[in-house]
Amino acid sequence: MKVCLIEDNRDLGEAIERHLRRAGHAVTWNSDGDSAAELIATEGFDAVILDLTLPAADGAAILRALRRNRNEMPVLVVTARSEIDDRVNLLDLGADDYLVKPFDLRELEARLRAIVRRPAGHQSSRLTLGDLEIDQASNSVAIAGRPVDLSLREFRLLELLAVSAGRVVTRDRLMSRLFDFGDGGSDNALELLVSRVRRKIAGTIVQIVTVRGVGYLARVPENADP
Repeated sequence: MKVCLIEDNRDLGEAIERHLRRAGHAVTWNSDGDSAAELIATEGFDAVILDLTLPAADGAAILRALRRNRNEMPVLVVTARSEIDDRVNLLDLGADDYLVKPFDLRELEARLRAIVRRPAGHQSSRLTLGDLEIDQASNSVAIAGRPVDLSLREFRLLELLAVSAGRVVTRDRLMSRLFDFGDGGSDNALELLVSRVRRKIAGTIVQIVTVRGVGYLARVPENADP
C-alpha cells in the first residue's frame, strides 16, 4: 500500500512509519496537518492514517473536507477519544474505521488492509487466482497448497497483480506502490522483481504477462488445466 500518515506525535509517527515500511508499504508522513488535504487530493494514496489532534489543522475538518469533495479514499482515524459518541461522530463524518490510542501496530496494519479491500469488494483476506492462493493477512502464498517463499516486495507485486487479475497494472503504478523515493526503484529493478516472482511461482497455471511499454497483468489462460 501507499499510505499517507498524518500524525504530529513524533514517537508514534516514527513507530508507525517504521512498522509499515518494514511490512513493505510506502509511507508519506505529514507531521503538522498543514496542507494535508492538498497532499491527499494530489497524490495517489491507497489509504490515509489521520490523527484528530493536529497543531496546524483539525483532523475532523480534514476528513470533512475530503468527503465534501467526494474523495472516497479510505481513512483510518487514530484518536485518544474513547467515548462512544466520539466514535459514532467519526463514522458519521466519513471515517472508514478508527483506533483508540494506545494500539498495537499489527492491528493498525490489519485495519488498513481491511479498509483498502472494501472498495474493491475484497472482504476476505484470501485471494484465489487459478491454483494460486494469496493470504493478504499473513503475507503468504501457496500453489495448490504448496507454500511459496517470497520476500515482502515480491509478495506485494504478486498481490497487486492478483487483485487486478486480467487487467493491466501500469509500470508507474507498480513503481509507486513497490518502491519509495530513493529506494532504488527503476525500470530495471521492476523487471528483475517480476522475473524473480515468475521464477518462484513456476509450476502455477497463473501467467504474469508483460504488456510492452505499459505494464504487467496476471491471468489464467482459458485452456489452463486447474
